[in-house]
Amino acid sequence: MSSTADAASLIHATSVAIDGRAILLVGPSGIGKSDLALRLIDRGALLISDDQTMLSTIDGRLMAAPPATITGQMEVRGIGIVSMPHLPAAPVAAIVDLVAASGVERMPAPQHRRISGIAVPVLTLWPFEPSAPIKVEIFVASLPE
Repeated sequence: MSSTADAASLIHATSVAIDGRAILLVGPSGIGKSDLALRLIDRGALLISDDQTMLSTIDGRLMAAPPATITGQMEVRGIGIVSMPHLPAAPVAAIVDLVAASGVERMPAPQHRRISGIAVPVLTLWPFEPSAPIKVEIFVASLPE
């Protein structure tokens, strides 16, 4: 059986894997993508890529991987670049759109964003809320496999 892959594209996102499923943390520069990723990693997630993530489709699945130049590295504000355990790639399960606290709806309707023709569930979240990592985990656990 052969597999088919589309060309990879580079996006501005930090990605981590929870139970082998990639979560894309997106938002403007300085919003807290790496900080939330670090807190998720502390809770058991694995780094895929910090700040930039390569996306490709393989056999109809959207995959996240790090660019070769930053594999296994993460910028920790106040410390610098550190080496981290990481996954080389994982299928994308969700996008977490990081916004200011005022941008989070109390009871939002389900959202999806299409990437390479694939609908990806979206969670809008303020990253500095103490429960933010837990909310990401609950969201991912609620998604179908």
